[in-house]
Formats: sequence, C-alpha cells, structure tokens
Amino acid sequence: MSFRDYLHEKAEESRHNETVAYLMFLAGTMLFVGGILITLTITSEPNWLLFIPYYTEAHAGAVLALALTISGFSLLIFGMIAGIHYSHDRGWYMQELHKANSAENTLLRKSTTKNSRKKHKGKI
Repeated sequence: MSFRDYLHEKAEESRHNETVAYLMFLAGTMLFVGGILITLTITSEPNWLLFIPYYTEAHAGAVLALALTISGFSLLIFGMIAGIHYSHDRGWYMQELHKANSAENTLLRKSTTKNSRKKHKGKI
C-alpha cells in the first residue's frame, strides 16, 4: 500500500468518524431536550442546577428525566468534541495527501520533460 493510498483511507475513516460524532451530538440533543421536557411536565416548580432542571421528589418520571438529561448532555458534549477532533484529523490527512500529490506531480513532470528532451535530441 502506498503512502497516498494510506492517507486516502485514513481521510475516509476520519470522515466516517466525524459523521458518527455529529450523529452522536444530534442524539444527545434529543435526549437532553426530552429529559428537560419530562422534568418540566412532571412539576410546575423544578429545582435548577445552572440551566438543567431537576425534581427531587420520589417519582418514576423524575428518574427517567434525570437519566435522559445526564446522558443527553454527556453525548452532546462528547459528540461535539469528537466531531471537532475528527474534522481536524481529516484536514491534516487531506493536507498531507495534497503534499504527496504535488510531489508526485512534480516528479512526473520532471521525468516527462527529460523523456521529451531525449526524443527531440534523437530526431535532430
């Protein structure tokens, strides 16, 4: 496997991982909003931790809402961080692939000009 093929494969893998990270972000957003909506429908006056509502009384919906909110928030944050990380990785792989293609094109042009010079010298 050549270096260009390796970089191409790694860029594709990074693109796939970036897409999965953004899907994770979207799933986290849905879970987070669902947990907040359940908490707000259970009680009219929830307790607040920064911007996250919670309900402290013993209620089955309160446990579900807290689980959805916590898991949604963690997926949201992790999906965002992973998406940015894989986006930077893909950018680096694409930059290295561009460098490898430029070097190969330069070598190809040099060998083509040498071959054309040899052909022209033989005809004269």
